[in-house]
Amino acid sequence: MRPAVVMCLGLFWLAAPPRAAEPLPLQPLLDAAAAGSVVQLTPGTYAGPIVISKPLILDGNGKATIDGAGKGSVVTIATDGATVRNLKLVNSGSSFDGVDAGVQVRGNFNVISDNEIDDCLFGVDLQQSSSNVVRRNKIRSKPVDLGLRGDAVRLWYSFKNRILDNSFVDSRDMVVWYSEDNLISGNSGTGGRYSMHFMYSKYNLVEKNRFWNNSVGIYVMYSDGVILRDNYIAHATGATGMGLGLKESSEVKVERNQIMYCASGINIDQSPYQPDTIDEFTDNVIAYNGVGIEFNDQARIGNVFKGNVVKGNLTSLAVRSRASAIKQTFEGNYWEDYEGFDRDRDGVGDTPYEVHAYADRLWMDVPLVQFFKGSPMLDFLDFLERLAPFTDPDIIMRDPKPRMSEEATL
Repeated sequence: MRPAVVMCLGLFWLAAPPRAAEPLPLQPLLDAAAAGSVVQLTPGTYAGPIVISKPLILDGNGKATIDGAGKGSVVTIATDGATVRNLKLVNSGSSFDGVDAGVQVRGNFNVISDNEIDDCLFGVDLQQSSSNVVRRNKIRSKPVDLGLRGDAVRLWYSFKNRILDNSFVDSRDMVVWYSEDNLISGNSGTGGRYSMHFMYSKYNLVEKNRFWNNSVGIYVMYSDGVILRDNYIAHATGATGMGLGLKESSEVKVERNQIMYCASGINIDQSPYQPDTIDEFTDNVIAYNGVGIEFNDQARIGNVFKGNVVKGNLTSLAVRSRASAIKQTFEGNYWEDYEGFDRDRDGVGDTPYEVHAYADRLWMDVPLVQFFKGSPMLDFLDFLERLAPFTDPDIIMRDPKPRMSEEATL
């Protein structure tokens, strides 16, 4: 096997490898390299774990593997300005306390790009690390049950990082906790629990990601000023399946997303939370879900839905706990189950779109009735109540200007 090559200030250092059957030692090579050098690895398997403690470039050229030997994190970056690229990183430890990862970042202005991270508990872990770039990595956790896997990317007290064009497969979550001003764009994720989970994390931008076949799409908890736009979220199913969830979060903007084939499309719980704030839902497609838009309680004033397409859902809108969303703002949305007309042909329904509390809403207030949702008996009771109601039914929500067409722009 050829030796590894280090290029430093125009000089080449050769490190003689041991027997071919053993992983090549890498840490001594990194320790001997000067700051600012480029460490080019020849094809082969190298021994980890390793620690990068100075700014340099470690490049595997797509043909080098670092094996963590099941101990700790395969690569730890404990410096500013380092780059780890074109490597295959495998076999981290299994400690959640130690956050054993493919790459553990404890510095700023580092780049982790074009790596394949496999059989590692966590993928890339950033802790108190800012202005890093995590780009075009393929990440898979260890082959264990979902709850025992680590997160594909984990941000903890980390700011102004860019998480771009990565692929997450069979990891647990991607989490952003106590972290602000991060850009998360162009990623894909499947086979996990939370595609993305925010907690106490303000002012993050999430755009152009694709998440499917996860238990939950994107969940925003106690996080204000988050922008979610142009994302595709699909097939979040199961007892707790939801495409997008907001809990006690304010000034959230949800724009031009496709949320499809989920148990619950958008689930809102005590949001917006701060007084005199709004959460905006604009130009989204909410389609083919069990429930399109769901409020968990008496919705707080401040949710604004404009220009959305709500179609193909078993239930367009639901409010739990005998509550109402009548004080929320709905305007200019397309509702597939709207039964009105447009006699003046202005693209807007002549009468408001309204949801009333008929018998088909019993399942929202009485959990046991949910078993019969969609059954002929419940549909028959609902028909009778609509045909000859004994009292005026409570109104749950109103859109005064429903769109008549999906394509219409008001």
